[in-house]
Amino acid sequence: MPARLAAMPRTQSPRVRPARPGDIDAFCGLLAALFDIEADFAFDAARARKAFGLLLAEERACVLTALHDGEVAGMCSGQIVISTSEGGPSVVVEDVVVREDARGLGLGRELLRAVERWGLERGATRLQLLADRDNSAGLDFYDHLGWRRTSLICLRRHPASEETLQGERA
Repeated sequence: MPARLAAMPRTQSPRVRPARPGDIDAFCGLLAALFDIEADFAFDAARARKAFGLLLAEERACVLTALHDGEVAGMCSGQIVISTSEGGPSVVVEDVVVREDARGLGLGRELLRAVERWGLERGATRLQLLADRDNSAGLDFYDHLGWRRTSLICLRRHPASEETLQGERA
C-alpha cells in the first residue's frame, strides 16, 4: 500500500474509505450539487479537479469517499491547521456532501466520524466547518450530530497583487 494511503484514517465502516484519484469525477458532481445551494461559490470543474489533486497529495489533508451500492455517494475533506486558541492542531472540515438519493443512510455521519478519527490521530482537539446559513437541512444535520454554532462570521478576500498592495501603502 502506498505510504500516503497508509497514513489515511482507518474507518470503522466498509462504506467509507480514503479517496482515490478515480473518485474525482464523482466528487465534481457532488460538489456541483453542493455549490448549487451555496450562494458564495460558483462551481468550476477545472478548479475542483485541481483542488482534489492537491488534497489527495497533501499530508495534512484527508479526503474521504462514502460508498452506496458500490458507487461514490458522498465525500468530505479535512485539513489540519494550527489553532492559537487550541494551542495545537485543529481540523477544518470542508465539502461534506452526500448524494440526495443516499441521504438518511448514515453516510454523512460516517464521513464526519472518519474525518474526526483522522484528526484525533494527528492530535487535533477541535473540528470546525463553515455551512451556508440558508442550508437548513445541512444545519439541522450538524446540530443533530452535536456541532455547535459560534458567534464567528466568515470573511474572505482574494489576495491582491503586489502592485495593488504597493498602491494601498501609498
